Amino acid sequence: MEILVAAACGLILDLLLGDPAWMPHPVVAMGRGITALEKVLRRIFPKTPRGELAGGVVMAALLPCGTLAVSILSLWLCGLVHPALRFLLAVVWCWQALAIKGLRDESRNVYNRLVSGTLDEARRAVARIVGRDTDELSAHGIARAAVETVAENFSDGVAAPMLYMLLGGAPLALCYKAINTMDSMLGYKNERYLWFGRAAARLDDAANYIPSRLSALFLIASAALTGQDARGALRIWRRDRRRHASPNSAQTESAAAGALGIQLAGPAYYFGELHDKPTIGDAQREIVPQDILRINRMLYAASFLSFAIFAGLRILWILL
Repeated sequence: MEILVAAACGLILDLLLGDPAWMPHPVVAMGRGITALEKVLRRIFPKTPRGELAGGVVMAALLPCGTLAVSILSLWLCGLVHPALRFLLAVVWCWQALAIKGLRDESRNVYNRLVSGTLDEARRAVARIVGRDTDELSAHGIARAAVETVAENFSDGVAAPMLYMLLGGAPLALCYKAINTMDSMLGYKNERYLWFGRAAARLDDAANYIPSRLSALFLIASAALTGQDARGALRIWRRDRRRHASPNSAQTESAAAGALGIQLAGPAYYFGELHDKPTIGDAQREIVPQDILRINRMLYAASFLSFAIFAGLRILWILL
């Protein structure tokens, strides 16, 4: 029951406070650890495809396992001091594993810049939450990028960590965040990371396989709860959920595209190179800034729904 209460408290804190800039965040520590470990592993293993692949496998094993071990040990040591201290640390980590308010605030900032600022301000705002090049994006492209980010990160930043924290508490949620952070830093198909980052990318695909599909279903349900097109969401999800190089990314994007009646994805520039990605959804109308507000309402509805279902299953498991 302690895990359930800690997760609920973490959810409330995330909804109220988001990620305060002044507060140390475990993902920052993970990022520094990845950078340091990469330097060490590149010195140890040969600079060949096989050597880089082996180094990447070691990275993909050490970071999540190390995160899990350190977090479990930290909670245990806090418990020796006082059970309340252990519970407080678990609550803080559950809070930091979630990103509902952060997603909403950052995407709402993009919306505000689109409707009352300049195009350059909107480009800078969206650059904070997307990996693609934003210097040449149109207003429609900026809105599309923001909607895609909220849809995709509902899985990575909300449903997946929520699922793992209710399965194994804060340590398992942080283990998932380590896998996700590792993929975001190493999972590129460029010359530097094609081999070294392959294990991290595959591990992230595996960790997100079930959460991404559940997330799509939650978004479809949230479309009905927020007045969007739930039937369209289901139809486009069934049709387009595999239209992405990643086995998981199109799951939530297709549900969002169908719910809003817009087309997402398509060609985009990354580090100056054009990636000709397939489109997702039907362009029933042009995307507009208000779609950012619509996907945010779906984000909140889907977040509450996912927590209610995961928590209900956790309670059922305890009772049985």
